[in-house]
Amino acid sequence: MKKLRLSHISTRWRSTAAAPAVSSGTIDSFDEAENLAKAKPYCDVPGPTPWPIIGNTWRMLPIIGPYQISDLANVSYVLYKQYGKMAKLGNLVGRPDLLFVYDADEIEKVYRQEGDTPFRPSMPCLVKYKSQVRKQFFGRLPGVVGVHGEPWREFRTKVQKPVLQPQTVKKYIQPIEEVSDYFIQRMQEMKNENSEMPADFDNEIHKWALECIGRVALDARLGCLRPDLPHNSEPQKIIDAAKYALRNVALLELKYPFWRYLPSTLWKKYVSNMDYFIEICMKYIDDAMLRLKTKPAIVNESELSLVERILANEPDPKTAYVLALDLILVGIDTISMAVCSMLYQIATRPEEQEKIYQEMLKVLPNKDDKLDASKLEKMIYLKAFIKEVLRMYSTVIGNGRTLQKDMVICGYRIPKGIQLVFPTIVTGNMEEYVTDCTQFKPERWMKQSTGYIHPFASLPYGHGPRMCLGRRFADLEMQVFIAKLIRSYKLEYQYEPLKYKVTFMYAPDGELKFKMTERS
Repeated sequence: MKKLRLSHISTRWRSTAAAPAVSSGTIDSFDEAENLAKAKPYCDVPGPTPWPIIGNTWRMLPIIGPYQISDLANVSYVLYKQYGKMAKLGNLVGRPDLLFVYDADEIEKVYRQEGDTPFRPSMPCLVKYKSQVRKQFFGRLPGVVGVHGEPWREFRTKVQKPVLQPQTVKKYIQPIEEVSDYFIQRMQEMKNENSEMPADFDNEIHKWALECIGRVALDARLGCLRPDLPHNSEPQKIIDAAKYALRNVALLELKYPFWRYLPSTLWKKYVSNMDYFIEICMKYIDDAMLRLKTKPAIVNESELSLVERILANEPDPKTAYVLALDLILVGIDTISMAVCSMLYQIATRPEEQEKIYQEMLKVLPNKDDKLDASKLEKMIYLKAFIKEVLRMYSTVIGNGRTLQKDMVICGYRIPKGIQLVFPTIVTGNMEEYVTDCTQFKPERWMKQSTGYIHPFASLPYGHGPRMCLGRRFADLEMQVFIAKLIRSYKLEYQYEPLKYKVTFMYAPDGELKFKMTERS
């Protein structure tokens, strides 16, 4: 393994008239202290009984454990059915307790009080990798993924505006459309004699996702969709490495947490894989930065790409490097698995697919019509369909926070440091929070709908300061690809229904052998 280097980068509320002498903050603290004093103790929170020494960790172990990683969505349902609005999975070896919260009002309360630097308990293994194992590489600008506290806030502040600006996202409509059009052409070429996609079609979707991310993060086409791409190509290695890094998080955190104390085989493989991922990606990032240096200067700021906007405002180019790494690492598998789920739901719901098609006929009267921002705004039903899939089959089965102070949740006093889990896969399918929750109804997300959806029941991108930074690009990529595909082709799935499974994301488990028929 070559030594990782960045040698070419510079281093560097309340008030009352009756008590004017007391500040609102003091009154709030009095109320908070009183509520904490009245709350039931944390030890009384219901949940599975731990065993001596090994606690509840055994429940995650292979064969003997009832809570299997691949079935975490069902585990979330089981805990809710057994223990109600809150369930404690405590006494876990090497990690804080997990507290599952199924009350949308309480979830909202936590989000509303989280402050400017919320702590999201995601991927401690990546936290250790960035902050300890490769501290010299990441330094003071470790990115937004697997980073917490002030370093996270500082980096997010640097990149948030250019990443989330609508005008920046709009600039990528045409590039994403070009990638998607080419991928749809490749889909035509990879069909078998039954007009079906190959058994490994999900990997082809990963290639499309990486190609899209390359356009966004690096202003470059990576060549992931070339028909002559060998199985051991560098784009494929990037995909495999990103999938390995994300799909082993649950194993490291829940099943085999012993890496925290001893360098286990799985942990060593994780570190080696991350090193390899960075080494390959940096070659492409270096090439992209070199191209940008020789590119003619752009006078109109609206024409600047995402990377150019960051480089124009940040004296240290390392910001752009690390952001690109984060986007590639978390973007490939998340977007790919979401699209797999979308296509499966479209292929198995002919009535909804027809509605999408009819909408596309109005937006794109001719198959070869090009997209723009105004046309995307008219895709009301398609956007509602995507939201409904993410509600019923949330690719992220839950969000979470580590409490930064003691809080009262569901009537219990929850101490600082406990890791809260908000299982959106459950709350998004609770009749209490979603009208007719068992019915697949994209119309519920449209303005004329009379149904009720609790605003904190279905949060596929999270909420607040730590909401997914790349959400606008993820939505754009899904909308563009699905719009162009369904405008020209009918999608079918003619096999036994697939079950959903958790890898890192929650998605259909099995061969996505969609039948693809050209529309007249």
